[in-house]
Amino acid sequence: MDDKTKDIIRDYIDNNEVCLFMKGTPDAPQCGFSMAVTNLLKILEVNFKAINVLEDQSIREGIKTFSDWPTIPQLYVKKEFIGGCDIIKEMYESGDLKKVFEEKGINYKK
Repeated sequence: MDDKTKDIIRDYIDNNEVCLFMKGTPDAPQCGFSMAVTNLLKILEVNFKAINVLEDQSIREGIKTFSDWPTIPQLYVKKEFIGGCDIIKEMYESGDLKKVFEEKGINYKK
């Protein structure tokens, strides 16, 4: 990954408390995994920045290198990589996702 791509990714993560790298947009997800994560965030009424990796191949590949995680979507909360779809779904079901938002001071529907 080149420095420019790394800087763009870091800028998104640093400047958005909740940041989701996904395929498509929250209103028009382009894969089921991205749709699942956006739906959970919408249920919790969390404000988040969505980055459509399909618009930029360098970001699509770069985020995988950046996080050392092979799949998309990827969720970051307050600069911390939380996980992909399966992890987010497990965390939601166990209540751990709400705990992360609470600990990091992110507003969500209780």
